[in-house]
Amino acid sequence: MRTCFVGPRVFPANRGRAADLPNRYALRLLADAKARNLREPTLHKYDLLSRQMARFATDQGIRFLRELDLPMLRKFRATWPNENLGALKKLEYLRAFFRFADACKWIDENPARKLESPKVKQTPTMPFTPEQMPSILAACEKYGVKCRGGKYRGPENARRIRALVLLLRHSGLRIGDAVTLKRARISGDKLFLYTAKTGTPVYVPLPDFVMTALEAVPKISEQYFFWSGESKTESATGDWQRALKGVFKEAGIADGHAHRFRDTFAVELLKAGVPMERVSVLLGHSSIKVTERHYSPWVRARQEQLEADVRRTWGEPIPETKARRAAQQKRQTVN
Repeated sequence: MRTCFVGPRVFPANRGRAADLPNRYALRLLADAKARNLREPTLHKYDLLSRQMARFATDQGIRFLRELDLPMLRKFRATWPNENLGALKKLEYLRAFFRFADACKWIDENPARKLESPKVKQTPTMPFTPEQMPSILAACEKYGVKCRGGKYRGPENARRIRALVLLLRHSGLRIGDAVTLKRARISGDKLFLYTAKTGTPVYVPLPDFVMTALEAVPKISEQYFFWSGESKTESATGDWQRALKGVFKEAGIADGHAHRFRDTFAVELLKAGVPMERVSVLLGHSSIKVTERHYSPWVRARQEQLEADVRRTWGEPIPETKARRAAQQKRQTVN
């Protein structure tokens, strides 16, 4: 008999209409996540994880949630195709679910708490170079004209792609947030990003040429710039990711992806001397530690100090400072 993982127990799928409904525990977890105003991509990942756990439970003949002990969770993790940071993020979602289950008294203890974190190899942040950006914008025209984007083709499609690229580069938005950007979030030349914990709204100004590009986008919806609002957000985001993949191929950038626009936005600010904490606010990071982990090599002051350290090894005279002068006088007095 086919089974369905529902709440703390796996019930027969043909009992009632359980087979036609989402997992009961997933509904409770998702309802709580929505009440906390978590982003749509996060909700999607919770839902995806719950469905994968349901299939695993069925394959293993698991009937009760408490049967998913530490050895079984390790076995479940071994089925994941995710690697590196993706595996770590998925583990965080699994731990979050079991914390929720523990709080709901569905289980006696939380086995996910003892799951070891995978070793993550940090890939260096790779912003687009000043030479690559013009190539990407030129590729938007070429790719957009020869490839169809929904009901748009030719110059109209090229304008849509170019506008999205410029928005990504100059706003620091993630691609999912850019694709589902509402027109109402732009006031004058300022884009509303989010409301900080203090209740203060955070805006980023957009250059005139970005505003002009957005105004030239064919109106697909009264509410959104790049999304009709009728499909699922992950589906719309996937369509745009495939379009950008074609743009990068046209531009001859083998390792191009949408997140590198966000990296370029952050790195250019840091190179201009904008403090890390301000860049962190614009990126919407939960902590400055997240920003430091990804972008610390690009802090201008730190880079200048590194360059000075290297120059000292060349045997050039070190500029005299007040502290250095005091140390020399002290040595002369002793002698």
